[in-house]
Amino acid sequence: MAPATSSSAEARRFVGSRRRTEAPRGMHSPSPSPPPKKLKSMAEILAKARYAVVDRGDYSDVICEQCRCGESPDELLLCDKCDKGFHMKCLRPIVARIPIGSWLCPNCSGQRRVRSFSQRKIIDFFKIQKCKEAKERCGWSHQDARRRRRRSALVLQKKRRKLLPFIPSEDPAQRLKQMGTLASALTALQLEFSDDLTYMPGMAPRSANQAKFENGGMQILSKEDTETLEQCRAMCKRGKCPPLVVVYDSCEGFTVEADGPIKDMTFIAEYIGDVDFLKNREHDDCDSMMTLLLATDPSKSLVICPDKRGNIARFINGINNHTPEGKRKRNCKCVRYSVNGECRVFLVATRDIAQGERLYYDYNGYEHEYPTHHFV
Repeated sequence: MAPATSSSAEARRFVGSRRRTEAPRGMHSPSPSPPPKKLKSMAEILAKARYAVVDRGDYSDVICEQCRCGESPDELLLCDKCDKGFHMKCLRPIVARIPIGSWLCPNCSGQRRVRSFSQRKIIDFFKIQKCKEAKERCGWSHQDARRRRRRSALVLQKKRRKLLPFIPSEDPAQRLKQMGTLASALTALQLEFSDDLTYMPGMAPRSANQAKFENGGMQILSKEDTETLEQCRAMCKRGKCPPLVVVYDSCEGFTVEADGPIKDMTFIAEYIGDVDFLKNREHDDCDSMMTLLLATDPSKSLVICPDKRGNIARFINGINNHTPEGKRKRNCKCVRYSVNGECRVFLVATRDIAQGERLYYDYNGYEHEYPTHHFV
């Protein structure tokens, strides 16, 4: 009985399928068919989808959207949404290793979108301290700084060159605009603003940052330059930032431009971020790590990692030190000092910088370990 039941069931399914596609025999008028369902086209679905993996049979014609070159196919990353190619070295920031899982290009990821900040939000973002007292109690004025430099001009030619404090823009609205560009860039990269080195649990403790561990010793910041540093830090806390703006370039990514003239030997910024042991970051793909301490014992060497916290120094780009054009762009230098026994990293102008000029420095210093041959 089981085979008969099975065959009768198949017959019913067959008849049922015929009735859905053909008119029953013996009927003169066709039965009204249901209205066809409106299906969305694939273009409409992809337009509203968050992203979709597009498969293509032949990728031999893929080229990099930045350099317009198809060489080094093993270094080409394909966007999982637009299916366009990008060299790892042409992306900003540079991609050091092939990403795991899906990858979206900067145009499709939406991470580069920046939002504007109101005056109140900028003040809260940087924790600016309002000064209600007279200017004399807040520190030196611009005229005092200029007179101080004029008095020491002859001395600078005979003795060691001293650090100069930056001169902030006089217009408060312009200063807020400058800080707004930095706040937008930090927010776009999901970074927190910090104006001091941070020591997080699980990383290097503050006790590990001692200049006496430096291999060969480290130059000590003089008393006068320490006063200049403290003056600059006090100005930043009052919202008087250096005359710098953060702009976005399609080739270089976020970069820094001078929003006013900057004199040679002017203190620009301190390199800020989380302090960690170099041994813990040997396989880190962060493109902005900075050497803080090169200890005689390599296990005690320290680096600054601005991948979660940082300031405007995070966005100053490096030069290609393999080409004369790259070397000519260099207008800043990175200097490590011992400040009260701790290692600090400062960015200082190496020549007069005009308004609108972008800031560049050599990532390597004297170590020559960071590859810069692919820099623009």
